Amino acid sequence: MNTGDTAWVLASAALVLLMTPGLAFFYGGMTRSKSVLNMMMMSFAALAIIPILWVLYGYSFAFSPGGNGILGGFERLGFDNVGVATAYGTIPEFVFAGFQLMFAILTVALISGAIADRAKFTGWIAFIVIWATVVYFPVAHWVFDFGSDSGGGGWIATKLEAIDFAGGTAVHINAGAAGLALALVLGKRVGWKRDPMRPHNLPFVLLGAGLLWFGWIGFNGGSALGANGVAGLALLNTGVATGAAIAGWLAYEFVKEKKGTSLGAASGAVAGLVAITPAAAALSPLGSVVLGLIAGAVCAGAVSLKWKLGFDDSLDVVGVHLVGGVVGTLLIGFLASSNPGGVSVDGLFYGGNAELLGKQTLAAAVVLVYSFALTYLIGKLIDVTIGFRLDPEDEVTGIDQVEHLESAYDYAGAGGSPFKTGV
Repeated sequence: MNTGDTAWVLASAALVLLMTPGLAFFYGGMTRSKSVLNMMMMSFAALAIIPILWVLYGYSFAFSPGGNGILGGFERLGFDNVGVATAYGTIPEFVFAGFQLMFAILTVALISGAIADRAKFTGWIAFIVIWATVVYFPVAHWVFDFGSDSGGGGWIATKLEAIDFAGGTAVHINAGAAGLALALVLGKRVGWKRDPMRPHNLPFVLLGAGLLWFGWIGFNGGSALGANGVAGLALLNTGVATGAAIAGWLAYEFVKEKKGTSLGAASGAVAGLVAITPAAAALSPLGSVVLGLIAGAVCAGAVSLKWKLGFDDSLDVVGVHLVGGVVGTLLIGFLASSNPGGVSVDGLFYGGNAELLGKQTLAAAVVLVYSFALTYLIGKLIDVTIGFRLDPEDEVTGIDQVEHLESAYDYAGAGGSPFKTGV
């Protein structure tokens, strides 16, 4: 085991953990003021529940030796057979497990933005448990398990050999497809298209985007699982693709509206971060600029489609995460550039053939269909049993008051005393 690699992955795990509170601010600022606490609580529910499932069986299902291409084995249930001297590559297995736990938490939290304002909190808690068990843990095995210590590994990683460096499929396409399914199950918010439903706190949105960007350094850089050149390439590519995506999103806004918005800048940053995630170690920095520009513009256009297609994806999970994940995954087939220590295959623009693009397309399509289909069934099951959709009257009143008996802002003393004071 290598102490430098271990220190870097430990630090990266802390950075990825910060992304979930950052997401809570990002999503919380985008909602109306009567919904901000519930939106943030949905992220914190993931922080509470996923670690318990991870210890009981989640890590085992995703990474335990003795499994097959579809599901990990059972040797790590309750973290059995793992000790402080057990290694995963050059780092302790406990460190690797902690790093991957943060991915699982964030992926679940991402879905919540698609159903803002209208989901019962108890329904959301039930969804977290079921979805993580039957969707995320198996998909994480498919994509992230390269068979270390087991000789097996997930089918996307070892059999198909598609490139997904840090989770474009397992995290973003997975969460985006799930968000679309739940948006369809729960239906539109009361007043959708009629009421403006504007973000209530754009500084929160920008703060959240900044925290996500900061944490993403660990998300992508830490996925090298070592303090090495691959981590450095991933870190650099993450920065340049994100900046380019902001430019791409704002360019789309200037063409369409003649103005650039702060919400567009924040959303563009997240779109770039999403798109570079699978490609962070597969592209050159120049290729990352191209990817970012394309992702920013395409995601900006995709967000507007929900109004035409008629589904209420409250906070643009589909347009940013599903579309951004697909864009990043597919562009690897065009922009991949072989480099020592990184990938050993070139995309179409660098003299490669269409085989890599085919692999990328299949990986994206399978995860998308699997996640959408299972999520739709899970959402329907919860809705017909304990109930998932909030009552319309409660939704109008405000989900914070109804579900949490709280409000984010106290306006009681905002107007001062109604009585005149003496002079």
